[in-house]
Amino acid sequence: MSDHDRLLVVIDPVARRQDGESARIAKDVLCGGSRAKICLPESPEEFARALARRGSRRPVIIGDDRALLRAVALLHRDRWLGDGALSLVPVGAAVRLAHSLGVPAGPVAAARAALDGVVRRLDLLVDESDGVVVGDLAIPVTPGTRPGPLRGAWRTLLGRRPRVAPVGVAGPGLRLRVEADGALLCDLDQEVADVTVRTAHGRAEITVRHTGAGPVAPVTVKAQTVTVSGPDFRYRADAVITGPVRTRTWSVRAGAWGLTLP
Repeated sequence: MSDHDRLLVVIDPVARRQDGESARIAKDVLCGGSRAKICLPESPEEFARALARRGSRRPVIIGDDRALLRAVALLHRDRWLGDGALSLVPVGAAVRLAHSLGVPAGPVAAARAALDGVVRRLDLLVDESDGVVVGDLAIPVTPGTRPGPLRGAWRTLLGRRPRVAPVGVAGPGLRLRVEADGALLCDLDQEVADVTVRTAHGRAEITVRHTGAGPVAPVTVKAQTVTVSGPDFRYRADAVITGPVRTRTWSVRAGAWGLTLP
């Protein structure tokens, strides 16, 4: 077997609790096709240490979207993502993001993709304090939404508050200043229903929807950077709530990380 077949398989504790059978099946497939080292972390700290000690092994995460986000954030801070490739076997209740990225459903198919697939380079949104967004970014948070269990884990793992929150349009509009590559999309004198950002082909697609009595066409542009500022606001990037903040800038890093896909 080549160095490519030397794997570090990190099985997230949430996956083991929620669907231990799928986690076991994935582990058996990976061990059958590689020289795999198995890690069973019991805490966010142990998860981080396992990745930090990966050496030349290729990391494979068995877990849900939160485990994926945790791994991407840690490896980004370690400045490894640009050179290496991450693999994921989605196990758990929250795996929508993983499937949207093209990771197969089912432990056998996903494990085989980790062993035999190809690396696809994917974009990241990175903010000014080095937080990352893998999927979509949305402002504001839906009223009544509470931070999930990942919030505390991010504090422990990254030494700062998490950088993410849920979307929603309810109640009065929000007054925000939104700039795309320095061009003003809206200012504080306008009420905004919501702002969404997602990466597409190496650029950020920014959509601003205004409030109004009648239909108001949304404004959509593409840019390399987007800055949102104004009175305290919360936002969702991927799965975690962040804020309140008064300003935040996100930049697109094209092809910043690699994910092994079929």
